[in-house]
Amino acid sequence: MSSKDAPPPLPEPLGVPVADSHTHLDMQSGTVDEALARAAAVGVDTVVQVGCDLKGSRWAAETAAAYPQVHAAVALHPNEAPRIVLGDPDGWSRQGAREAGGDTALDDALAEIDRLAALPEVKAVGETGLDFFRTGPDGIAAQERSFRAHIEIAKRHGKALVIHDREAHADVLRILAEEGAPERTVFHCYSGDAEMARICAAAGYFMSFAGNVTFKNAQPLRDALAAVPRELVLVETDAPFLTPVPYRGRPNAPYLVPITVRAMAAVRGVDEEAMSTAIAANTARAFDY
Repeated sequence: MSSKDAPPPLPEPLGVPVADSHTHLDMQSGTVDEALARAAAVGVDTVVQVGCDLKGSRWAAETAAAYPQVHAAVALHPNEAPRIVLGDPDGWSRQGAREAGGDTALDDALAEIDRLAALPEVKAVGETGLDFFRTGPDGIAAQERSFRAHIEIAKRHGKALVIHDREAHADVLRILAEEGAPERTVFHCYSGDAEMARICAAAGYFMSFAGNVTFKNAQPLRDALAAVPRELVLVETDAPFLTPVPYRGRPNAPYLVPITVRAMAAVRGVDEEAMSTAIAANTARAFDY
């Protein structure tokens, strides 16, 4: 195994345990038990396992039912909706090549997300939203229809909404305003600037920060973090992606949350304990556990 593929070492444990508000255990190497044990060893005592498609959402619900420290979020990722409707001839997603299913296939998939969202171990509907980075103009209608449906499902079941917003800030905020956001809405891997953070804060949206807040070129993200009210800040890994510096490019996992928490505390000019205490309380409130 090259050093680039090697998992980073365990960081110094946090004094106050926190939750990883967004992870993909099904995309990480090793077992769930191993991932949770490593996380617990460094003070990450809770994880939110996020589904991106039907298979992943079912797995998230099953895993959350089996482990008390795991909570599930279920959804069709913004890039998944166009693949269902328009097909995926190249098989870019984990399911491989698919035929176009049209609106009927999207309705069927949304009905299954609705069924999963009713389960007690499912605490959120997400990640849903808009992604104009990966999906071209032909997929926007399917993304938007899926996003609106997920908002409705979250509200009807009284669950949190987890937002994926990539290069689509204005449209995500517009659709949330048009539909009426659920009581608890989380911007996962927050990627807006400080001005958008103030807009989100005024609406009461939670903002979750990932390892990219440690990247050298991420000063606008650090400025945004500094602008978020203390009671709306969450932390996440989005593992296996977005591994924090100094391990950028190596596989991410929930046990690396402490590195990001310490970086966040430094940005906000507070001690690690104060940062962790706020994050732990905020995550429990956001996901109602």
